[in-house]
Amino acid sequence: MTTTGRSAPTPQDTASAVTDTSPPVTVTDLAIGFPDGPTLLRNTGLSLRTGRITALTGPSGSGKTTLLRALIGDLPAGAEVTSGSVEALGQDVFTLTPDALRALRRHRIAYVGQDPGSALNPRMTAGQLIAEVATDPTPQAVAALMTECRLPEELSHHRPGALSGGQQRRLALARALARHPDVLLLDEPTAGLDAALRDEIVALLRRLAAHRGIAVILACHDPQVVEACADTVITLHAPARAQAASAPIRKTGRPRTPGPPAAPDDGLRAARLQVAFTHKGHTHQALKEADFHAPPGSATGIIGPSGSGKTTLLRTLAGLQKPDAGTLTWNGQPLPATARRRHRDQQRRIQLVPQNPLGALNPARTIGASLTRPLQLHRTVGRSEMPARVGELLDDVGLPADFAARYPHELSGGQRQRVSIARALATEPDLLLCDEVTSALDPTTATAVMDLLTRLRTERRLTLVLVSHELDLVTAYTDSVHLLRDGRVHLTGAGESAAGQPA
Repeated sequence: MTTTGRSAPTPQDTASAVTDTSPPVTVTDLAIGFPDGPTLLRNTGLSLRTGRITALTGPSGSGKTTLLRALIGDLPAGAEVTSGSVEALGQDVFTLTPDALRALRRHRIAYVGQDPGSALNPRMTAGQLIAEVATDPTPQAVAALMTECRLPEELSHHRPGALSGGQQRRLALARALARHPDVLLLDEPTAGLDAALRDEIVALLRRLAAHRGIAVILACHDPQVVEACADTVITLHAPARAQAASAPIRKTGRPRTPGPPAAPDDGLRAARLQVAFTHKGHTHQALKEADFHAPPGSATGIIGPSGSGKTTLLRTLAGLQKPDAGTLTWNGQPLPATARRRHRDQQRRIQLVPQNPLGALNPARTIGASLTRPLQLHRTVGRSEMPARVGELLDDVGLPADFAARYPHELSGGQRQRVSIARALATEPDLLLCDEVTSALDPTTATAVMDLLTRLRTERRLTLVLVSHELDLVTAYTDSVHLLRDGRVHLTGAGESAAGQPA
């Protein structure tokens, strides 16, 4: 573990901050692991300060999420504290009764996880979700919180399913702030946000720390965010087994002989797609006559501000969201709008890697079982070959073969993201739809994953569609870029020129 600091805030920044000589959270020599299993967090110590922001950095698997959740006494199932302690607001969190721990989490310490959408009740509207936990649940207070977190007020009437990943993240932040906590824990709070929104959220966190006197700690892979907002930076180092799991990705999957040159109508094409979400008379138009084409073997980037319809477009192409109007074709032939109506080979050839892998992986199945399922469903290998193929898929994405015996909760966010990619590759698809697949990865692993996908394009004529807010990545790894804004395609062009457009 390495700790660095930055210059203190100016007197103007701290004029209205709450002063407190005792740190609200102290971690002493904390280590967490599974009995006779992997270490999740090596011996770590830290001290949070009122009105200050602490950033946790380090490679995937170094224990950032484990440490954040330990601050509220929440350990992965089966994991144990092997040494050390956590004291939060004068209480040892690991000795609290269940009632006292619930009170601490509800009123004093707020946590926003890496996959915030999974914690939002899909039957409630955004406004109801904020009011449910707010100290002031009035409509005026709820509207003010949404404005503070850069959520359009009209979204208050819509359920989480109608919101983009970035909007869900900001909704979860608004819920956390509605409690007026003393300590705010954030896991990758700017993942999936465009640059402008990222900067606004960073400014919001600075204001919260300085003027509300909140102690903020965040896990983050984005060096720009860390540089802009952190007073103290703590770098965690991965345990030996996790370091092996972050090794460079070398394999490229099974080569396939390239087919003949593509015809003009080959690949996936969408024309005049429309998707709207309606709840109690309030309508949110996610896509408005959007057109899209992904030629075989191409890499197409999709950029645009949060809420512009990028994830909705990917889900519609994958058959997981039925459009209200428009057409889909695959290699010049009509493609059924929903995955259930597509035949088995169409389902195999078009695969989606979702933005939030935790919600996509069955928590009751091992990683090996999750990877075996598509092999069984699409019969890409014989039964006797399946264990070896699972090992190959894990190796393809830089994970050791023994991860097959683990469960999703035993993996870091970045490791789960790589498992999600491996599962999509298990069907040997022709088209891979990737929704922010590198947002939870450290820069080295993100580059390795993109290099893997690029090699697959070359060797297997794989078509890649990449949604990302990382413009440098989009420019480096795609041939052309679609800019989405307000549900419409405003620009289609080469990566370099399109990436330069405002998003």
